[in-house]
Amino acid sequence: MSMLIIADDLSGAADCAIGFASAGYRTVVALEASAQALDAHAADVIAADTDTRRLTAAEAARRTAAAWQALRVPGRRLYKKIDSTLRGNWAAEVAALQSFAGLAIVAPAFPATGRTLRSGRVLVHGKPLEGTDTWKLENAGRAADLHAMLAEVGLSTAQLNVDALREGGQALRARIAAVAASGTQALIVDAETSEDLLTLAQATTQMDQALFWVGSGGLAREIASLEGLFDARAAEETTSASERQREEQQKQQKQQDHSPVLVLVGSLSAVSERQCAMLRDRAGMAELTVPPGVLRDGERHADWAAWQTRIGEALGTRADLLLRIGRDDAFDPAEGALLSAALAALVKPYFAALGGLIATGGETARAMLSAAGIGSIELIAEIEAGVAVGKPVATCALRPHLRIVTKAGAFGTDHALFAAWRYLHEAPAAPVAPAAPAAPAAAGTGLHDSA
Repeated sequence: MSMLIIADDLSGAADCAIGFASAGYRTVVALEASAQALDAHAADVIAADTDTRRLTAAEAARRTAAAWQALRVPGRRLYKKIDSTLRGNWAAEVAALQSFAGLAIVAPAFPATGRTLRSGRVLVHGKPLEGTDTWKLENAGRAADLHAMLAEVGLSTAQLNVDALREGGQALRARIAAVAASGTQALIVDAETSEDLLTLAQATTQMDQALFWVGSGGLAREIASLEGLFDARAAEETTSASERQREEQQKQQKQQDHSPVLVLVGSLSAVSERQCAMLRDRAGMAELTVPPGVLRDGERHADWAAWQTRIGEALGTRADLLLRIGRDDAFDPAEGALLSAALAALVKPYFAALGGLIATGGETARAMLSAAGIGSIELIAEIEAGVAVGKPVATCALRPHLRIVTKAGAFGTDHALFAAWRYLHEAPAAPVAPAAPAAPAAAGTGLHDSA
């Protein structure tokens, strides 16, 4: 057995797949959801980014279904990664998969990042999702009700509350089997703790009914933690997670060449702002904020060349650099991909000189890797919940020792960027333990917030 994760943005693909890498499975995140692009990767887990967050619902559904059709093989299970705050075209994408893959087990809760589900409604640090700035920015006046959102795309739904979930064992499997037998297309599962998600993972992985999972990184990591998830492999053919991490750390220590670390931040969320402030204060890092007007016009802008020179001069000193997208009165969340692509174009001439890259926001990470010609990365370790470290796959000749950290924009502790920077510089002797959930904070208005 193997696992295919289909995600709508790159940082989401990584934070969903990292639990499998941490459990010792070879895990690859790919920018292209095609069999040709992935034939060379003998991976247990493939996380394919369809890059559908900003598309129309119809096009997102088409591309998602095509990804599953291209990558499905006997014994491969499907996990549809969705944003824990329900951003993007997730409902249309689930509907596109359901006719192929069976009952959708819908559980977007991610308790480690403060996202829970109660009565089919998302709570962020205990407060309704509708009250957050992120939701208001793109869904003003719309209810964050999973049943209603799935009904809009033609799927019938049922609800499994926490008390029923916590029965566990055969009773829970019987409940889910009955829902599947009834012809219901999506089962929405409440969850308030990681233990709730583990119970769901244990039950559904043992069932014979045709089903697939729909969730964030929360449910994925609980599935990854289960014993004997994939086909048994001979001991001599299996490298444990701790052994892989030790090998990686030794390689990184040998390959340290004092090349600069570049931190790209495309998110404008309040969370990212606090993370940048801690990074500046503790790492003493230089910061440049590129005006969005320069990025909108690209090479046509009178200041484009000057900004490219300025970035080159900063990296030329071999010092680390924090590079951010600014904000102005013309701000529009829909222009995130455009601004990210332009930011990547500014950096592209200097990419080969980097020793490490930290990218906040899925669109930012995708744009930078695309510009550098990196089509896929193998995940190595998790710094904290949702902050994944990877390396270019062996087929990439450009700085194969480069380490790449991805993080969604609007979640993570205030310490997240600094912890990522420290990891790249110090290659700690032991993996950094996942941090406890951050204290409740006002949601941001990010360009690329996802989880």
